[in-house]
Amino acid sequence: MRTIKLICFGLVACLPTMVPAASTAPVASEKTLREECSAFSQAGMRDCLAEKAEASQKALRRAEEKMAGTLSKWDEDNKYVNQARTKLAASNRKFAEYRETQCDFSASLSGGGAGNAHEMGHLACVSELNNRRAQQLRDAASDLPLK
Repeated sequence: MRTIKLICFGLVACLPTMVPAASTAPVASEKTLREECSAFSQAGMRDCLAEKAEASQKALRRAEEKMAGTLSKWDEDNKYVNQARTKLAASNRKFAEYRETQCDFSASLSGGGAGNAHEMGHLACVSELNNRRAQQLRDAASDLPLK
């Protein structure tokens, strides 16, 4: 009986390291996103991917706003808070440029694909990159000590 209690205690003690936190959940790849939407017709698949891209854009916007709010509460000298705000704004702009260029490239890999193939590739790419960026911002915000 004592052995069972020790094993249970050991498992409970290790549980936090065995179960990943929600913030570390993997972001769905373009391929996974296309697979999730593949149950639909081609038009339905395009609509599904468009919904995922729109949802990812909203999640990104929320993460950007949360990061800006977190910087306002950051326990750091104003000089560094202002620097971080400026860098965040520049990073957000550069990310949008990168996402557009990368997703144009990704869409081009469908070659002579029929129908909405280029657009579906672009939408899946936008969704993946937006979700990755949002996760990066959430992770960065969670590490900052607040006032």
